[in-house]
Amino acid sequence: MRSSTLLLIFSIGGLTFLLAACAAKPPEGAGDGPIRTPPIAEKQPKTITVHGDSRIDDYFWLRDKTNPKVIDYLKAEDAYAEATMKPTVPLQDALFKEMVGHIKETDDTAPYRRGDYFYYSRTIAGQQYPVFCRKRGALTAPEEIVLDLNEMAKGQKFMALGSYEVSDDGHLLAYSTDNTGYRQYTLQVKDLRTGALLPDRIERVDNVAWATDNKTVFYVTEDAVTKRNDKFFRHVVGTPASDLIYDEKDELFDIGVARTRDRAMILLQIAAKTSTEVRYLPADRPTAPLKIVLPREADHEYDVDHRGNVFYIRTNKDAKNFRVVTAPVSDPSPGHWKEVVGHRPAVKIESVDPFERFLVLSEWENGLQQLEILEILPAAEMADLLSSVSPIMR
Repeated sequence: MRSSTLLLIFSIGGLTFLLAACAAKPPEGAGDGPIRTPPIAEKQPKTITVHGDSRIDDYFWLRDKTNPKVIDYLKAEDAYAEATMKPTVPLQDALFKEMVGHIKETDDTAPYRRGDYFYYSRTIAGQQYPVFCRKRGALTAPEEIVLDLNEMAKGQKFMALGSYEVSDDGHLLAYSTDNTGYRQYTLQVKDLRTGALLPDRIERVDNVAWATDNKTVFYVTEDAVTKRNDKFFRHVVGTPASDLIYDEKDELFDIGVARTRDRAMILLQIAAKTSTEVRYLPADRPTAPLKIVLPREADHEYDVDHRGNVFYIRTNKDAKNFRVVTAPVSDPSPGHWKEVVGHRPAVKIESVDPFERFLVLSEWENGLQQLEILEILPAAEMADLLSSVSPIMR
């Protein structure tokens, strides 16, 4: 085992060196033919001016994927690379087999429960994509295939799964796929009772979240040019149109939608590099207006989860490495904050997950990642939360 592990490490670490060394010697009979001469891209100077600064890009024309000259040049690059690397094919095969030999190709992910079902995915040796499955009530129940990406990829040049969200009643699946490789995902809805695809089809969708009515789905779309996530929609399954709820105009900010861990709130997360803003609406009232948890401020980063009647806020306000506070949903402004976990200069709080009886913190300390678990009172007794917090494991 030790020698195999060392060989794997060496194979990965020295892969470039080995392949380059083997490729340095031309294949027998290749001589100095045209294939051994790397293709040279034509220079077509283009001046680009940004913020008053001009520069010349000789190869801007290669961005045009529809230009036959671009395609011809890329094919020439491919042919040259294939010919140059031909002597390394046996080594490539050996390295591939060695690496795959250390991977359990046929495997299942750990199942998680959502409603009446246990959800998981599995991979099968020789197949490129995972199969998404579920079992009703118990892990010993018959398996139901929710999505088989291997079947969906047939006839496609590419296949990637984006969003994958099942409605609360387990009847509908909202999922998105990209079959181009350009990270442009199309949202569809599948009826898991019949296996039929519903007519709903929405382009350029990022993430999605269901309301508790099992018919309303919220989603975010990207701008066609900048690929910035900027628009937030509400859609009732089976209807031809969607309602635009929010449009982020500031180009520094991207948006995303999520549901809180207790499933009670829909969160619209709006983030730039050093500033965030979170808006919300109750998941059981999908037509309710969006409300702001905390308005965006320069250099204030925060994120939000929900439990009982309070928000859990991870904030860097007066806390470079973040601290955790609670705030009532009725008024989450800083004047109503109660500190649950104070700032610690040597410990960075990466995320916060509130459960029914426990608060789980993902942290970094001394360069190492760790989990810290705090025991808290049941949600019904939130009034005494602060005095009850005590670390039980680290």
